[in-house]
Formats: sequence, C-alpha cells, structure tokens
Amino acid sequence: MPATAPDPSWPDTLRRARPDLSAAEPLWAWQRGALYLLLSLAAAGLWIETHTTVTVFLALLSPIFLCVVVIRAAALWHFARCGTVSAAKGPPQAFAPDAGLPIYSILVPLFEETEVVADLVAALDRLNWPKDRLDILFVTEACDDETRRALVAAVGDRDMRIVVVPEGTPRTKPRALMYALGNARGEYVVVYDAEDEPAPDQLRLAYARLSAPGSRTGCVQAQLNVYNVDDSFFSRQFTIEYTALFDAILPALPALRLPVLLGGTSNHFRREVLEAAGGWDPYNVTEDADLGIRLARAGWQVEVLPSTTWEEAPACFGVWIGQRTRWLKGWMQTCLVHLRRPAVLRRELGTRAFLGFNILMGGLIVSALIHPIFYAVAAWSLWTGSGHLAMPEEGGWRAAVWGLGVANLLLAYGLGMALAWVATRRRHGTGLAWRAVFIPVYWLLISLAAYRALFELVRAPYYWEKTAHNGRRRSG
Repeated sequence: MPATAPDPSWPDTLRRARPDLSAAEPLWAWQRGALYLLLSLAAAGLWIETHTTVTVFLALLSPIFLCVVVIRAAALWHFARCGTVSAAKGPPQAFAPDAGLPIYSILVPLFEETEVVADLVAALDRLNWPKDRLDILFVTEACDDETRRALVAAVGDRDMRIVVVPEGTPRTKPRALMYALGNARGEYVVVYDAEDEPAPDQLRLAYARLSAPGSRTGCVQAQLNVYNVDDSFFSRQFTIEYTALFDAILPALPALRLPVLLGGTSNHFRREVLEAAGGWDPYNVTEDADLGIRLARAGWQVEVLPSTTWEEAPACFGVWIGQRTRWLKGWMQTCLVHLRRPAVLRRELGTRAFLGFNILMGGLIVSALIHPIFYAVAAWSLWTGSGHLAMPEEGGWRAAVWGLGVANLLLAYGLGMALAWVATRRRHGTGLAWRAVFIPVYWLLISLAAYRALFELVRAPYYWEKTAHNGRRRSG
C-alpha cells in the first residue's frame, strides 16, 4: 500500500538545526585557507628542495600510518582472543515475548532495483517479529515507476508500504531515508539495502541490545558478509575485506573505546536517539559513517550485533570502482565536517576517541592517497639511478624516516593479510582465505578510487553513483 506523504522539508532537518554538522557546505573558510596554504607550501618545497620536502612529508605522516598499523594489530589480538561476535555457534537466544514487543520500522531505499525485489520481499517476510508490529517501508524515487511496479507485484497483500520520494536535490540514499523516517511508525528503526538477506532473528537480537535497562547503546550494527563470493576477483577480495572489517576490526573498536563507523545497512536504532542525533545527512554520500560519529559525539555507544546480513559484492571493476569512489568521497566529507571545530570534537568525543577518529578516517584516506606515491617515488629513483631519493644513502634522519616508511608499509601488508586470513578462514574456510595474498593489489585499486573520489569531491560532491545489483539468482 502507498504511504502518506510526510513533510517535504523533513530531509533537511540536520542542515536547518545543525548546519555545522551538515555536508551541505563542503568547506568552511578556514579549511579552504589552510588547504591553499598547505598546497602552496608543498608546491614551493617540491620546487626548491624536492628530496627534503618529500622526506619531511613522510616524517609527518609516518606516525599516523603507524597508528593505523597498531589498530590493525589490536584488532588481530582481540579477534584471536575473543573470536568473531557471530552468534551462529552460540547458545540459543532467549527472546522477549511477542506481547510486549514495540513497532519496528524497516526502511529499504531502492532505485532501479527490479532484479532483486522478489528476493528482498521474501527475505523480509522471514524476519522473526510479529507481523502486526512490523512497519516495512520501501522507499522509491519519484521517477522510478518500474521498481514500484515490481514491488506491487512482489508485495501482494502483505502489509508493506511504498514511499515515493518527491523530486529534489540531492538525489541520495540519506535524503530518501530522511523522507521515509517522517512517515515511519516504529520506536525502533533499521535500514536494509535492496539486495540484503538479514538473519531471521536479527530484529530480536537488536531489540534485546537496544532495550536493555540503563543501556547507552543507541545503535547496533549487524555483521555484513557476501553471498556471491565466487563471482570474480572483486567479489572475492570484497568478501575478504568485509569479513576482516565486520568480524574482526569493528568488534574491536568498542573494546578500544574508539568510535564505530557504521556500514550503511543493517544499522538498528532507537528512534528517539536517531532523531536527536539529526538523522541522516542528505548531503553526505557515506551517511552511515557520518551518523556513527554524530552518535559518538552525543555520548551514545555503537555495538556490533552477533547476526549476519548477507549482501551482494560488486563483481566487476566498473561497479566496484563506482561504489568505492562514493564511499571514499563520503569519508572525505565526514572528515571535513567533523574537523570544522577540532577542539569541540575533542571535547565531545574525548581525547582517545578524537585521536581514533583521525586515525581511522583521516589516516586511512591519506594512506590510500599516499600508497601509490610511495611506489612512484621508489620507481622513479630506480629508473633515473638516483636511489638516494627512495632510500637516502647518507644515513641520518632522512634514512631513518624512509626506513620507518618502508617498515610501516611492510607491517601494514603483513598485518592486513594476517587479519584477513584468520577472519576469512574462520567464516569461509582456507579456500578463500589464501587469496588475502592479493591484498597489496587490491589496496592499489582502492588508491585509484581514492583519487577518483578526491576529483569528485571537488567537481560533484553530492553525486551518488548507483551500485547495480543482480541478486542471488544471478550469482555463481
């Protein structure tokens, strides 16, 4: 059945209430000035004294890269000690009786998703929650008549609603979610993507975490994994990456008292907490990571849920690069937004989490951008015979800096592959885990996406590159 129209201005709630937390204005004046100054100094340094400038630049970045390595090492230690948070092998969960359960809203944004609609409806139909307390909203764009027709055919007489988002800008997933939230009825809210297959008991597990007496948990993130693992090189590497992230890295972050970056789908919220945090920012193309930081700034905890949602990995380079570009562009937006007032961010997060935010987001973005430059400098110095540029021969501080850079790179590769190996082997077996040896190649492709994201951030900050899905029926 169609949903009634909420207030059309609802999606702009965050920009109106807290413009300082919205990506609607990409850069503040002081950030633009600092960026121009940094670029000018770098250009002048490279022109006047290339060798020293490159070495100083590496010296400034090396501690950040080392901290990223330390976080991976901590995640590996935590995983080896505690194991995956998946409840697949755990004891049966005792759930609350149906009579006392609240209304749970499920928001599913879709755009040009006719291929997966039937599987999506079937997956949501399997959720273990009283049907009369489920509020399922399929969120569609006004121009997408084909998806709505497919939804009507698949939904049949089920009590699921179709929301039509009016034309407007920017056309993004968070804008659609904010529009639908104004029409949702539930005390609890979860977001699923079009191709998702959540575990049937996921809502029960999330509710148990979120409704615990005295809990400061405002959101729980389910583990995400992949069902079309064997489609291609990209689907296999994506699976390895997701397994390491959701089974090992994210569960370690609360133990380290660091902010958890949400994963875009299977995020379960208390409705009141979600709205108090401002909801999703329509102008941020990685709305999940941004919202995770805003929740942390407001004092709410984000935990990883022992439940898996199965997703479709991009199987070809074109789809993968588009999705990864959007993710990295949104991470850049999130860094720029939350570092507008660094002192305020540090006060709200605390020093430990503030440093963690800069390492997790800023460090990973910068490392993706610097990664290929390190190889390029080394290759150029070897090609021209000036080996001292890649590894100074005269010793001293320059050699120490370059030595630390090489050590960081080797440690990053080693720990990245080790973490991916142990996590993937536990969930998917050795047959996939050994492919972690290709991580260095995969990381260089991520660097390509990072440069593409940087270009888009300047030219088209709110452009949302659609990720095409085929569904489980086309896999294998």
